[in-house]
Parts: sequence; C-alpha cells; structure tokens
Amino acid sequence: MQVRRALVSVYDKTGIVEFVTALQEMGIEVICTEGTSAFLKDQGLYVREVSEITGFPPLLFGRVKTLHPYVFAPILAKRNGENLSELREMGLEPVDLVCVNLYPFEEIIEENPSLQEALEMIDIGGVSLLRAGAKNFPFVAVICDPADYQWVIEELRQHALSLPEETLRALAIKAFRKTALYDLHIWQYLSQIEEEFPPLIHQFPLEKVQTLRYGENPHQKAVFYRFLPSFSLGNLRQLGGKELSFNNILDIDGAMRLVEEFQEPCAVVVKHTSPCGVSIDEDIVSAYIKAREADAESAFGGVVAVNREVGKELAEEVASTFIEVLVAPSFTQEAIELLKNRRKNLRLIRVEMEKRKWWDVKGVKGGILLQDGDELTYREEELRVVTEKAPSLGEMEDLLFAWIVCKYVKSNAVVVAKNKTTLGIGGGQPSRVRSARIALEAAGEKAKGAVMASDGFFPFPDSVELASKYGIGAIIQPGGSLRDEEVIQRANELGIAMVFTAIRHFRH
Repeated sequence: MQVRRALVSVYDKTGIVEFVTALQEMGIEVICTEGTSAFLKDQGLYVREVSEITGFPPLLFGRVKTLHPYVFAPILAKRNGENLSELREMGLEPVDLVCVNLYPFEEIIEENPSLQEALEMIDIGGVSLLRAGAKNFPFVAVICDPADYQWVIEELRQHALSLPEETLRALAIKAFRKTALYDLHIWQYLSQIEEEFPPLIHQFPLEKVQTLRYGENPHQKAVFYRFLPSFSLGNLRQLGGKELSFNNILDIDGAMRLVEEFQEPCAVVVKHTSPCGVSIDEDIVSAYIKAREADAESAFGGVVAVNREVGKELAEEVASTFIEVLVAPSFTQEAIELLKNRRKNLRLIRVEMEKRKWWDVKGVKGGILLQDGDELTYREEELRVVTEKAPSLGEMEDLLFAWIVCKYVKSNAVVVAKNKTTLGIGGGQPSRVRSARIALEAAGEKAKGAVMASDGFFPFPDSVELASKYGIGAIIQPGGSLRDEEVIQRANELGIAMVFTAIRHFRH
C-alpha cells in the first residue's frame, strides 16, 4: 500500500506538528478533526477538516465528529476495483493512514472525578477510528502512540511512501491492544462503582515490564507483568547491576511493602520473601546498620529496602557486605557511582514509595485466589490491654513496630523486637510455639526486656511461658482463642503485659 491521504485526530498534541509537517512535505494530504485542525493552523499548517468531507459540523458540543460513513468508508475500503469504484461514485478517496490518540480516561479516573466527569472522558470516535484502521491493516497504517511518529516517517521515506506488511501488522496489534486496555479501564472503573469483586473477571489488565533471567528455579521461564492502572512496583527503574530474577522481584515486593509501612527512616533486609532484619532510627544509615546486624548471617545475600534517599554514607555501608538488591525511592549520583564501582553485580532499584490499594493474587491448580491486600494493620480503638500489667510507652511503641513486621512474616509468625529493631524472627512453621522458639533463640540474651508479636492467637499458654523464660516484657497478639482467659491468666502470673489487636495477619 502507498500512503496518499491521512486522517489525524489527537488529544495529546505531543510531536503532532512535526509529524504532520513531515507528511505534507512528502505530498500526503492531511485531514483533521476540528480541534486538531485549529491547533495545527495556529502553528502555521494548513489541513482539511473532517466537516469538509462529511458536510456536517461537530454535533452535540463535539460528541459526534467522525462517526459518519464518509469518514469510515474510506478507511475500511479494500483496495480492489469494486470497493474503490463504490467510493469514487460517492466522491470519496481512500484514507491510507489513521493517526489517533484517545481521551486520557485512565489518568482522569486517578483524580477521583464525579461519574459524569468520568463518562465525558470516554472516547467513542477515536476508538472506532483505531479499530477501523487496524481491521483494515493490509491497506491502512494506524498510529495510536506519539512514540511511533518518527519510526513511521522513516519507514515512509525508506519505502517510497509505502509501509511493509510487518510494520502495518505491528501498528495494528498495538492499536487493538490500546483499545482493549482502554475498554478494560472503563469496565473496571464502572464495575468497582457497583461492587468490589464482580461476578466475572473477563481479563486482568496486565502490561509486560520485562523478561526475567529465570523463574523460582533456573529451569523455569518467567516474565514480570504489572497491573494497570500502574502498581508502584511496575514503575521500578534499575540503575545498575545484573538482570533481575523472579525471586528478586518477590523479595523486592516484600521489602518495599514493609518499608512503606513506616514514616520514620526505616531499613528492611529480606531473604526468601521473609524479613530477617528491620529497624527504625533517627537516620537511615543507623537504621540500615541495625537492620543488617539484627541477623547478619541471614542478611548476607539478601535484599535491602530503605525509605530514604541513598547517599554516599549509606552506599559505603551497603558496599561493605554482600547483598543482592538495594531498593530506594532515590539515589544520589555519587552513591550510584560508588556502588557500581564497589559492587558491580549489585542491582540498584529505584521505585516510588507510595502505599496504594493492591490485589493479592495466588495461583492454584486450574484457577486463582484473589483478595484485596492486607492493608489494615490495626484499629486504634480496638487495641486492648488485657492483663493486669500494662505495657510502658516504650514497650507499646515496640509492640506496634513488631506487629507491623509480623504482618510480612510467613505464618505462623513471631517477632521479637526492642528499640524498634527486630532481634529475632520466626515464621513458616506449622507450630506457633516452634516459631516462638526460633525467634527467641535468635534474640538470645537480648530478648530480656524486649517485646514479642504473634500474627495469630495463642491456642495454649506455652508460647507465653517460653517468652517469660527469655525475659520478654510484653506481648501483642490478635486474641480470639477459646483459651484466651487461660493465656491471659498465665501472662498475669508471669508478669507479662499483653495487648490484643482483634485483627490477625496470616500470610501463607
């Protein structure tokens, strides 16, 4: 096919002046909708308007501009004698290139508009034009992304105003992907107004971010997709180091979610999706050192996340030991250069730190389990001291810190902490008392005067008795066991303060 005539209708005017100028310099006639035409004329370019072809001005305050047979027939016509004869009997010529971008519905709904405002930003004519051009891609080039303007111009110049079939097909696929995602955003937005979990999930809005080195094991292939609208991890940027693996992404996700829980300077070390060291301090360097030293053996080869910028001092500390990945909201250039020189394979990941609503998806044989994210940590009004002894102010701060960390440890989860730093973490055990034993043994002598958190209730007093032997001063747990009174009584006898949260945090 050879391009002689183009239809242009764009909301985003990025690069459109240069694109249309290049088309006209090649002798291609350009037809535009009124808004695009007015913009181009202000830039000194002359183009025909759609209304000159249809004989109708824009109707309903611009709601109807291109929905007309005289617009769609030239796009949908096959380039054979019968179709072309019918067009010319009507005084029409084929349109060989369609350039359209859509009303930014996705961006608008992120601003929490009213329903009426959202409905006004649903593009009708633009989607129809893209689908028409893409359907007829053997004869029509369809462009939906300003990033493709230069590529198409170069292809036209290289092929004497024609485009290769592979180019036309690639453009059509991109257009259909665009309209499919566009409709999906609308469907998802309207569905969420009605109910949180609709009876039918037609399709997940997923966009490929990158191919990974391998899956959980080297013999498994893996790819990272992000949910649309964009989830913050989907916006990560790698600034240095080796390629990311499947397991790196899992660890980055766990570390990032935990570090986002805290406003104060916080550092998290994760190994095999479970935190092994977490600390809050007045500055991020001290927080990192304490988190690393909380379990230095496990921290080796781990993933680190911090919620402050990485500067030279922190970079030097990170470079002093071996870790796989460093995640932060930003890095100074000096820190990047230092880490690249000292730890060439260290993956440096910049990612936005912002808590958002998210889905938790787990695959099972033949389907998936879908739930909303475990975002509620505790309700202030439901925290309840259930023992005769109440925790001190410092203990209560440590209890809440340990409780948040506990949320990110595999169940059964037990966390021992003091001065907002973890001392021992036990998780992934079928027995809660076994997890408590692991956490307390890791803390050792440091457990004296520390606090302990449990993600689920204690079915028996045995974990409380074990905590007492190590000198634990206060415990936080959900409550809800049939033996709560027995557990509370034992805590009173042992002089341990206990707080109930009324919320549990199992993590399978």
